[in-house]
Amino acid sequence: MTQRWFHRRGELAEGGWESVVDERMPGWEHTGLRVARLTEGASIALSGTGVERLIVPLAGSFSVAHQEAAAEATTALTGRASVFAGPTDVLYLSAAATATVTATSPGESRFLVATSPTETVRPSRYIPVAEVPVELRGAGASSRQVHNFGRKESLDAARFIVVEVITPAENWSSYPPHKHDQHVPGHESELEEIYYFEVAPTRDAPAGVDADRAFGMFSTYSSPAGQIEIDSQVHTGDVALVPYGYHGPAVAAPGYDMYYLNVMAGPDPERTWLISDDPAHGWVRDTWEGQELDARLPFTPRPTTTETDRTPTTETETAR
Repeated sequence: MTQRWFHRRGELAEGGWESVVDERMPGWEHTGLRVARLTEGASIALSGTGVERLIVPLAGSFSVAHQEAAAEATTALTGRASVFAGPTDVLYLSAAATATVTATSPGESRFLVATSPTETVRPSRYIPVAEVPVELRGAGASSRQVHNFGRKESLDAARFIVVEVITPAENWSSYPPHKHDQHVPGHESELEEIYYFEVAPTRDAPAGVDADRAFGMFSTYSSPAGQIEIDSQVHTGDVALVPYGYHGPAVAAPGYDMYYLNVMAGPDPERTWLISDDPAHGWVRDTWEGQELDARLPFTPRPTTTETDRTPTTETETAR
């Protein structure tokens, strides 16, 4: 079960993409993901319609030439130095659009495409970084930062919900363990979910630390909806698939910050995210009351970069 639902970087490579997840995978239906690494000037195509897409720069800048019916446009994505430099601008492409993505910054750049198959066409939309809602959730060692560019409140998508989470070293996120694998109106959504991970040494790590050895931990376990077990070290580029079950925690090891991006979608008529905590662990939320938020949040660009300081608007929420 672990091998089926958890994949190391490169195990899902296909057609120039480092990782590809879509409805062709056994037991998978509603969500997809593509990750590519491009050098400056290199391009890769997003062909075919009938799928909505959200293009998310991970590191570097990009130009996206997209076509829909007879209309053509090019959108520049400023991107960011890394996923630990705060939020990024993103581009939503409707299910009627195709595109070509070209890297425009020196060296190697990375981007991710969240997908969901649908014939429902919502308008394509560029979301600048200043419009990305940022939440600082939890408290104490459960503090984390969430970029909500793909939730219902910020994006008029057809099916999917897309967010990204930054967890400072030694902190826990996706905690308490929770599930969303059955449709209970007003209480729980039925959503399959993808986790894409990146992990890096903290900004104050000494010179010479091997970034490729940076790691965190991730766990998923069974619920009445199905049997699943993932208890794995995670590294940059790893992908976990959660068709059902309680998932969490995602733990950042001492010395290493953790990032993950989630893509969620399911068969429910409402595009909403409602969860049920594991009854054995839900009480932990009450212990956050009175605790301070981790002072390392929010994550913003390094002061020495030439990027514009992207200090986010802070909201609080006790969700994941």
